[in-house]
Amino acid sequence: MSGIPHDHYEPKTKGEKWLNSRLPIVGLLYDTIMIPTPKNLNWMWIWGIVLTFCLALQIITGIVLVMHYTPHVDMAFASVEHIMRNVNGGHMIRYLHSNGASLFFIAVYAHIFRGLYYGSYKAPREITWIIGMLIYLLMMGTAFMGYVLPWGQMSFWGATVITGLFGAIPFIGEPIQTLLLGGPAVDNATLNRFFSLHYLFPFLIAGLVIVHIWAFHTTGNNNPTGVEVRRTSKAEAEKDTVSFWPYFVIKDLFALAVLLAVFFAIVGFMPNYLGHPDNYIEANPLATPAHIVPEWYFLPFYAILRAFTAEVWVVQFASFVTGGIIDAKFFGVLAMFGAIIVMALAPWLDTSSVRSARYRPMLKWWFGILVFDFFALMWLGAMPAEEPYATLSLIASAYWFGYFLVILPLLGIIEKPDAQPTSIEEDFKKKQLKKKADKTDDYFLKPEATPAE
Repeated sequence: MSGIPHDHYEPKTKGEKWLNSRLPIVGLLYDTIMIPTPKNLNWMWIWGIVLTFCLALQIITGIVLVMHYTPHVDMAFASVEHIMRNVNGGHMIRYLHSNGASLFFIAVYAHIFRGLYYGSYKAPREITWIIGMLIYLLMMGTAFMGYVLPWGQMSFWGATVITGLFGAIPFIGEPIQTLLLGGPAVDNATLNRFFSLHYLFPFLIAGLVIVHIWAFHTTGNNNPTGVEVRRTSKAEAEKDTVSFWPYFVIKDLFALAVLLAVFFAIVGFMPNYLGHPDNYIEANPLATPAHIVPEWYFLPFYAILRAFTAEVWVVQFASFVTGGIIDAKFFGVLAMFGAIIVMALAPWLDTSSVRSARYRPMLKWWFGILVFDFFALMWLGAMPAEEPYATLSLIASAYWFGYFLVILPLLGIIEKPDAQPTSIEEDFKKKQLKKKADKTDDYFLKPEATPAE
């Protein structure tokens, strides 16, 4: 399965041999669990198991919720209230599902930014990165459609605003919008379409997750150094790696347990903290909320969408060149999807031969600003579309695109990287020696115990 030399599954009993010759599922699971993994992985590599747990949680709780939900505009809101009030454990299942989406996105953003920092998108893992971005897009679509299902005020008007974006696409926008809505406006046909797709997409995500895991199990894991595992022999590979089971499985399960303790505390004591109070009001097409905002995990890209107004010179230039085809609304849509596309193109935009930012002193600073920029966009997306938030959103959006389209390509040319270790084994030994030295220093620096009086 992996290009790293290691022991493979060998059936011993007659039953195992019979099954393996017809369906090698045990061998596939064995190679997955026992795959050699770089021994220097840090705690940022725990998000994979968190994401897997979140996907399973969302599917299981979603199936239970569907048993009691009615996808009709006259009954959707009431059916959600029925789940909350009358179904045994219904309120807990719903809160697990809604807050599980937030945990899902927290984990995926941590996963993405870890990949960006350590260069996990670089060759030979480009396809793995692209598959990951496709999963992220499906997650966004699933979450958006799920947000519409309760049929509260913010659900309805959020659907109205977001689906209206498709109408901004020249020539084909209106037919796409009509197909998505099932009519001229957000109505019962829209709710039915969103319900069907919301139920379907998680299983597509699950399929892509399997391909994603398969892909990186073929190329091998990246690690904090960015140095590849030596593959010339099994002995050398064993110096750089340890088996995924039990070492990293136990580590991942411990991290998951800690995160779940926090997660269940939020679900139990403050389940509506990340929600919007207007969504506890039934949808009313005749009453527009004062300020329409999506869920928090959409806010950075919502801020980018709103940043490019008709007063921005880039928008004016694009409109002039295209004869008015690209107006402010369409430009905003292009910018929002473009912000995700530039992330997907990172393997080809980064020109440096060094993977990990650990050995790229200039990239560390620019990447730190990118993380700050992401949170700034999140905050700005929740603010009203007025000054000074509009200008700040434009600046933050400009940096987002500038990082991927200008900074990454240039740094590969002008940056002088630090010296990298020759192997993962060398990096691991350095860490172990440092830990021993720190313990020794702590021992000698401890104040001498005074005799008891």
